[in-house]
Amino acid sequence: MRLKPGALLRFYSLCGILIQVAATKNKARGSQGQFPLTQNVTVVEGGTANLTCRVDQNDNTSLQWSNPAQQTLYFDDKKALRDNRIELVRASWHELSISVSDVSLSDEGQYTCSLFTMPVKTSKAFLTVLGVPEKPQITGFTSPVMEGERMQLTCKTSGSKPAADIRWFKNDKEVKDVKYLKEEDANRKTFTVSSTMDFLADRNDDGAVISCRVDHESLNSTPQIAMQVLEIHYTPLVKIISSNSWPEEGQSIILTCESKGKPVPEPVLWTKDGGELPDPERMVVNGRVLSISFLNKTDNGTYRCEAKNPIGRNSTEYVLIVHDVFNTLLPTTVIPSLTTATVTTTVALTASTTTSATAISTRDPNALAGQTGPDHALIGGIVAVVVFVTLCSIILLGRYLARHKGTYLTNEAKGAEDAPDADTAIINAEGSQVNAEEKKEYFI
Repeated sequence: MRLKPGALLRFYSLCGILIQVAATKNKARGSQGQFPLTQNVTVVEGGTANLTCRVDQNDNTSLQWSNPAQQTLYFDDKKALRDNRIELVRASWHELSISVSDVSLSDEGQYTCSLFTMPVKTSKAFLTVLGVPEKPQITGFTSPVMEGERMQLTCKTSGSKPAADIRWFKNDKEVKDVKYLKEEDANRKTFTVSSTMDFLADRNDDGAVISCRVDHESLNSTPQIAMQVLEIHYTPLVKIISSNSWPEEGQSIILTCESKGKPVPEPVLWTKDGGELPDPERMVVNGRVLSISFLNKTDNGTYRCEAKNPIGRNSTEYVLIVHDVFNTLLPTTVIPSLTTATVTTTVALTASTTTSATAISTRDPNALAGQTGPDHALIGGIVAVVVFVTLCSIILLGRYLARHKGTYLTNEAKGAEDAPDADTAIINAEGSQVNAEEKKEYFI
């Protein structure tokens, strides 16, 4: 079959249209993978920012970087803006990377990467520039400071973006009760921040380190710190320490006056009952120490220690009470001789016992000079032993007298039975006593 020339022309036209539609669909399908990719960048003022634009599928289409003012920086590998800070890092069909050195706050903004397809496709990258805060300064500090005065310290820093954070520390312990103030700088980009700490000077703060710390994300976890050391002047603090808690007669005592102040207190002054020390020979002052030897009752009283410095003076008192010497009585056992003795022997035994008791009761004032206090348990034990021994002695002595009283009456009766008169009876009684001494009876 033979086609006419007009029909053949229409056939070729239809085929061309179909081929063109197919090509357009393939091109549209390919251009869907051609899309630039970028990332936001944060850089510290004065640093270097790297801007990268990538394309996964590119059919030799050009890439371009432009700044926030829509000025072209690079078109493929060709530099368009004369700025020595901008350099080409890498240029290919799939990537266009540039760097901006010595970044300033004015460089902050939105940068655009363009892919010149039909239509042109773009991607945005925001460049954030951090303003570095200046080194903080502490104002309002004076040295030295008198105790009780009010101190107001202010820490201030400028040039931070965003606004920096200020924290106060006293000897590594954070102080929370502070005031914070933020102000925008004249460039309307950075901030000036300040913080104020208000407190009363106290002697416990002498030598304390006051720190003002500035924290900011541009400092890379290394905060900026300003420090001041407090010097507080205060009146002396006085305290008396005794070496003997229970002073007794004959002993010694040492009183030490401890004084702490700033400036350092002058040598202390010791007084007794509002006057001078009455006995300088026994009461010796050596610097801050008062020594009293051979204590007696006249040393009782109130001793005052006074210290002073250019700020003021202070004093404290110690009441001294000298106690009697306490003696420990050792028990003595008296065992009477249980024999048949005459009345004369009994009297001698009684005198001996009395003499022994008198000797025991004699007190030696220096016997226990080293003791610092009474031992009540020991006293009770000694008293109990003495009472027990005394009772036993009385019982034995009573028994002894009762037995010998009958013997005496018997001997007296024997001498008087055969005597014609009283004189003869007495003589016979004396003879009976002699015979009685020869015939001694022992009771066990």
